[in-house]
Amino acid sequence: MSDLLVKSQDAGGSGIFTQVSAAAVGWDYLNMAAQRLNAGEKFHTHTHEHEHISVILGGRAHVRTSHGDFMNVGRRPNVFSGMPYAIYLPRRSEIEIEALSDGLEVASCWVPTDQDYPARLITPADVTVELRGGGNASRQINSILPPGSACHRLVCVEVYTPSGNWSSYPPHKHDVHTVAPDGTLTEADLEEIYFYKIDKPNGYAYQRVYTADGHLDELMLARHHDAVLVPEGYHPVVSAHGYTTYYLNFLAGSAQSLANTDDPAYAWIKGTWTGLDARVPVVTHDMEREGQ
Repeated sequence: MSDLLVKSQDAGGSGIFTQVSAAAVGWDYLNMAAQRLNAGEKFHTHTHEHEHISVILGGRAHVRTSHGDFMNVGRRPNVFSGMPYAIYLPRRSEIEIEALSDGLEVASCWVPTDQDYPARLITPADVTVELRGGGNASRQINSILPPGSACHRLVCVEVYTPSGNWSSYPPHKHDVHTVAPDGTLTEADLEEIYFYKIDKPNGYAYQRVYTADGHLDELMLARHHDAVLVPEGYHPVVSAHGYTTYYLNFLAGSAQSLANTDDPAYAWIKGTWTGLDARVPVVTHDMEREGQ
């Protein structure tokens, strides 16, 4: 198995089922954990010297923090049924999550920081939706912590890729910090995690991670709740026919940015797109309102 593929340990019960430790994988920034709680169960942690985000994947929760409480957070039963809620916390904060429904799922990410930004609840109304690509490379991006957010390093987005479509395509990379002569950041040096969900059992996606010089070239089969690590290089995804693929991206590095560079061998493909796949968007704000 590739060192870039983190297999889920999900046995269907409560507790952490997918996790990534920056120290264990040799990274500088990204730590991540996905966990499940049943009604009445609580999880408590301290952010220490990290900024932190928790995304409600499905279910409802009371979230109590040292900066105030956010009660009855979350609406969608799962990621394929609506828009996200999330809680951002600065360093040196406490957080307790209490499940109000069985099967509450939360994915959290934390990265080291020496800066402080206000704690806040991110609601569906705060989430911008972008439809990106074209043809069978169409996908939906929900921006939870986009570039320009009031945080230090974290970027967080959800991506939906319909059955048979390509995503993160043309292949792009963000592994050097490059600034144009006019001062524009053209590429950031970012670590990235892809945390996967598939809408039906037995579904999967393939993800390739490769560099131009070939010193890294891995092809991974990602199933429900697996994670793929992107330390460098280009990293396209394809969703198996018959299944909608979701992935939650956490990124951090040299800038709070998504500045990237396309693989020049495939950049021409953008010029062939004449329209979006009619299946995007996959989820909408209307679904969230209907679920309240």
